[in-house]
Amino acid sequence: MNKPPIGFGMHLTLDGYGCNPERLANLDLIYEFLERCPDLIEMTKIMPPYVFKYYGKVPEDWGVSGFVLIAESHISIHTFPERNYLSLDIFSCKDFDYGQAVAYASEIFGITRYEHHLLDRGLEFPREVRTVERLMRQEREQMRG
Repeated sequence: MNKPPIGFGMHLTLDGYGCNPERLANLDLIYEFLERCPDLIEMTKIMPPYVFKYYGKVPEDWGVSGFVLIAESHISIHTFPERNYLSLDIFSCKDFDYGQAVAYASEIFGITRYEHHLLDRGLEFPREVRTVERLMRQEREQMRG
């Protein structure tokens, strides 16, 4: 797949509902998810995952958060066991199989329904400087009329 000359990368946001609360509370399982996910979507992990329990002002909002840095950007997860909910983000400057990531998260955390969004980030980020220069010149010429 050829990348366009501009644009930084893909950002998947996944909101998982009806999840298994025991899995959402399991620090080891979340660590394992973050450990394996980069390889699954062909990314390069550059540090071990960091996972911790969080207790907020609202007792029902406790949960587990974790992230892993990848050479291409990051993967983060926030769980809310009392609400059977998780929030997952995968941001990468490299295209990836987001369907595989959604399926893996659904399997691991028992997601029964979800919503997801794919964002194209950094739409003006120049991947190929010469091509972007040419596009900018063409745009300026059109504006002059």
